[in-house]
Parts: sequence; structure tokens; C-alpha cells
Amino acid sequence: MLLMGLSSSCSTVDSAEYKADWDSLSHHEAAPEWFADAKLGIYFTWGVYTVPAFHNEWYPWHMYRSDGHAVEKHHRETYGDPKYFNYHDFVPMFKAEQFDADEWAKLFREAGAKFAGPCAQHHDGFALWKSAVNPWNAYDKGPKQDLTGELETAIKGEGMKFITTFHHARNGQRYADDPERWGGYNSHFTYHPDYATTSTDPELRKLYGNMPEDEFNQYWYDQLKEVVDQYSPDIVWFDSWLDLIPAEYRQRFAAYYLNEAAKKNQDVVLAYKQNDLPKSLGVLDIEQGGKKDLSESIWLTDVTLSTKSWCYTKGQEYKPADLVLRNMIDVWSKNGIVLLNISPRIDGTIPDEQKKVLREIGGWIKKHEEAVYGTRPFDVYGFGKAKAADGHFGGQSATVEYSAHDGRFLRSKDGKFLYLIMLGKPTVGSEIEIRKLAQHDFFPEQGIKRITVLGTDTEADWRFGLRNFFLKVPEAPMDDIATVFKFELN
Repeated sequence: MLLMGLSSSCSTVDSAEYKADWDSLSHHEAAPEWFADAKLGIYFTWGVYTVPAFHNEWYPWHMYRSDGHAVEKHHRETYGDPKYFNYHDFVPMFKAEQFDADEWAKLFREAGAKFAGPCAQHHDGFALWKSAVNPWNAYDKGPKQDLTGELETAIKGEGMKFITTFHHARNGQRYADDPERWGGYNSHFTYHPDYATTSTDPELRKLYGNMPEDEFNQYWYDQLKEVVDQYSPDIVWFDSWLDLIPAEYRQRFAAYYLNEAAKKNQDVVLAYKQNDLPKSLGVLDIEQGGKKDLSESIWLTDVTLSTKSWCYTKGQEYKPADLVLRNMIDVWSKNGIVLLNISPRIDGTIPDEQKKVLREIGGWIKKHEEAVYGTRPFDVYGFGKAKAADGHFGGQSATVEYSAHDGRFLRSKDGKFLYLIMLGKPTVGSEIEIRKLAQHDFFPEQGIKRITVLGTDTEADWRFGLRNFFLKVPEAPMDDIATVFKFELN
């Protein structure tokens, strides 16, 4: 059996001090065992951009541009010219008056998450924590609460690990001296003299990222350091554009985070996209998708529960639980972990439609948890007929339509059990034909003692043919979302 991505069972915290260079940092174990065991985390895209609740979380990117986008038109018609009603004018409207960190944490645990936490800062420059570095923060403005602090206490109190995600590398203005590129893609706010985005006011310039690049890079670092010092996150996750930050600053932060974690006896994770950190240091995240085949290293995917945006918008639509969960199982079978995004309303409530899907996912996981938590991938990930479209950010789509013709494998860490998860409801009396098991040399050596429907004592008949393995679906309750067969091995 291959132990793909399997961490040591002992603590991976290293007492040696990390230096701010890639060679020293490469000694960190990218994916500690608790992370490999966890399988599911939840975070949420929630902030000032949720106030207009229109289009998506890129509202501030679009509202200052003069390209006829629907956001620009909506803003002018609803709030007026952005010369006079700016993005910072939304801040007092972000009140989160019904926010209840304990209620959120309980919901995340019921959904089956083993780690959870906030989008601590999106591209827009507004911080969800109590900050002495960033004046645009949820404790001093808007909700006037330390949202991150309350969530840390509640989430850790429910026995989950704590994640903070950061998207603010893109917040810096990079084209102030180049009018032809004022609307350049690598700066979140359009630099233009007519708008507050070019303000030199000591506070406003920090929201809109209007500062020299060296100053911004230090500002980027200082905010991260502050969150590590105050909240001790178990995972620090970075969105794209981290490569815009010079390697010197990325190395400095990674060394600081890992050294602080070692002092606190934490096994921590750094998650990144594309090539923004070395593979030896962090866990690769593939947005809205997954790998097409089994990976030897543990990886991550961040996916949305909604279909149109990451933050809450009016008229938002959601993926059904069966679609989300079947795609999650595919990720797990390929040595991946899922980070599921939800989108609370601006008042701090989570829509009932989202709660329903989360609880359906949690209900399935609770029923089949021995085939989920603490499992590892098998030597082959599975089989089936589903066709996977390409994802927008690499790999395959996160919305593949699986069915009872598609199966995925996971195994127990001790090698005593193999779990076959059929991504639908098999027909009683039908035969599941699996060529890959017949070709595999594991079974002739150790053999199969028996196969049952997980959660029951009902045994399934099985046999090896000349080229294929056959499992007959017994008379037992089949799960509508996904049915699990438990192989007990000799």
C-alpha cells in the first residue's frame, strides 16, 4: 500500500528556529496529520462589499471604473457618482447587528467541518479584526466588534482548528505613476484623481492602498503579524496575487509564523495558489476545482456554496448538497482537502438556504464519518462514467455531475478497511463492476474478509472474475447522496 501524503503520527512541531529563506523554511512539514485527517473546513466571504449585495465581492473593483459594467451603472443609479459616494461610505452600513459567533461555530461543526474561520481581509483593504495597524477594521468602524477574535474563541471552543484567509496582496496601488494603467488588474482600486482611491488622507490612503510599494509591502506584513500575534491561526491561507509581494516579505512572514507556532506547540499550515510559495513549504490550493488524478502530496481546494458569487448578493442561488458532497468525496479520494465558502448577509445572519445545505452535508458525514475523517487515499482513486470539465484555475471543475455509476475509494490509516463510496444510490440487486480492483495485487496477498453496507451488518456478495471484480448490491438501505461499502480486509 502507498502511504500518499501521510504525516507522522507524532507532533511535527520543530523546536529549531526557521530563518527567512526558502531553504530553511523547506524543513517545515507542509501538511500535518491533523490537516490530512480533517477533510473539510469552512470559511466565509463577508465584509463591506456585502453592503450593496450586488454582482459579487469585486464590487469595489468595478464601481470606480468607466467601462459600462453593471456595477458601475448600479452604483451610480443607486448611490450616486462615486466622486461623492465612495466605497468607504459603505463602511458605516456594515453593522453585523445580528452576528453570533457561537451560533456560526455550532453550525460549522454540525456541517462536519474540522476547521473554520473568516476571510480576514479581502482585496478591499477592510480588516475583520481589532487592528492597531489598519484603521479600517471591524473593531473601530462598521460593526465595532472584534469579529475575528469572537470567531476564534467560538470555533476553537467547538473543537475545530482556526483558519484566517488573506486576499490583501492585491490591495496595493501599483500604477500611480502610469495613467495608461490606472485601471490595471493587479491593483484592486482604480487610481484616478477624481476619486478617493487617490486620496493622501492618512486613513483613506490605507483603505485604498495608495502608498509607495515598499511601504505597502511592510503594511501587508504588519497586518499578518498582528493576526498571528492576536489569534494564533492554525492555517494562514493566501489568495492569488501573493506573488506581487516580494519574496523577502513572504519569507519574513513565513519564518515569523512558523517560529511563533513552534513556541505555542502548534502544527500549522500555509496555503497558497499557483506558484506563490514553494511546494516544500505550503499546501497548494486550486480554486473552484480539483486534481484530475491521485496526488502524492496533500492539496486543498476552495469552493463556493453559491453559484454566482463568493459573498452574499440579492437573488443568490446555491448548489444542492448532493452535488457539493459528491465533488467533495472526489477531492478526498485524490488526497485533497475541501475549504467550503459560505456567504453571510451584512447583518451577520447566514441564510436559511445555506444552513440547510450545510446540515445535509453534515448529516451525511456524521452517518459515514469512519469513511471520512482520518482516512487516506487508496492506490487508485476510483472509477466511473462522469465527464469532468476543466476548472477555471486548473484541474477539473468543482461541479461535476456524478451518479451511482461513479465510485471513489478511501482507506483507513491502519490498512484494515477499504471504503468504496458510490456517488449516488445503487440499485438493489445490481452488480458493481470494478476492473481496477481485479488488476490490483493487494487483494490476492491479503484478501477480503467481508463487505458490508456501512452502518449495517448487511453483507454484500462479491467475486473476482478473470479481469474484473464484481460486487452485488444487497437488500439494504441505500443512501440517496452516496452509499458506502466497507471492505474488511484480512
